[in-house]
Amino acid sequence: MHSLEEMFLAGLTFDATEVATLRHLGEYHGKQALYFQRSPEVLETLRRVATIESTESSPRIEGIVIPHRRVEDLVLRSAAPGNRSEQEVAGYRDALQLIHQSGRDIPFSINVVLQLHSIMYRYLPMPGGGWKQTNNDIVEKNADGSIRRVPFSPTPAHLTAAAMADLVSRYDAAIERRLQDPLVIVPLTVFDFLCIHPFTDGNGRIARLLTLLLLYHYDYQVGRYISIERVYEETRDTYYESLEASSQHWHESRHQVHPWLNYFWGMLLHAYAEFEERIGTIRTGRGSKTVRVREAVTRRIGPFSISDIEADCPGISRDMIRNVLRQMRDESFIVSVGKGRGAKWVKAEGAVH
Repeated sequence: MHSLEEMFLAGLTFDATEVATLRHLGEYHGKQALYFQRSPEVLETLRRVATIESTESSPRIEGIVIPHRRVEDLVLRSAAPGNRSEQEVAGYRDALQLIHQSGRDIPFSINVVLQLHSIMYRYLPMPGGGWKQTNNDIVEKNADGSIRRVPFSPTPAHLTAAAMADLVSRYDAAIERRLQDPLVIVPLTVFDFLCIHPFTDGNGRIARLLTLLLLYHYDYQVGRYISIERVYEETRDTYYESLEASSQHWHESRHQVHPWLNYFWGMLLHAYAEFEERIGTIRTGRGSKTVRVREAVTRRIGPFSISDIEADCPGISRDMIRNVLRQMRDESFIVSVGKGRGAKWVKAEGAVH
């Protein structure tokens, strides 16, 4: 589509700051192998936490919210969804797991995009996997539900199938002919997908799944261990601002993609920096187990049990976990709720998260 046209890509220039950002991302990419040599238990903990956070954050960006404990049930224990919101979260869980398991081997194609949407809707009464049948302007509404303004009008419904076919074709050509670095082509592909907005619902979630998928194609694996979806959620305002800024005049191929590119690269840098920090903090050696337990407790939302922390910290004994919990209790960070086998812990009021 528009951002992947040969002349458009050839006309892109980058300032010194943007070049430095790309170089920095390349350095992180090159250090991945060193990170992966760390303890498998540490990586497994990060992977599990990232999967939970991604499954929770991506739907929540679009207003789909369920209790954190239910997200854990759906992800860790494959619980059956019990209502509409849980059905949507469970669908995202399944699509996300597919990409994490097989992302390197799944091509970017029309069939794959439709399949991901179908998986996302597999627990819902209405089927997924079909392009929109009516136009879907992106609107901002007032408190009474009236439309305040229309920031962007995506591709009309009757042109959507052709636009998606064009997007896939231009992506393949840009990669094959090396018209730009993959770190330019990938975010522009996601951006054009969002501008087409090919589905009636779920476009944002599919875009985030495609982000992971395309990054896997070029061995950017940070999304397996740090939730990119959570980073999107934490920077939601900037996310929407960059999309709006870059989408102006998109239909005429006169848009400025730098706001979106800089946002995307910044999001990826944030994820890699967090990955490096966590790997560095949770390193093998004196005190590492205490740090892992403390981080697992800090991430908790709502009441939790010793068994919950055990699941987050494989390889750490229950006695060790109890000792750390007692320390955190003595520091007034957590308090005990209940007694005996059913006892839980919660963060103390005013605890710094």
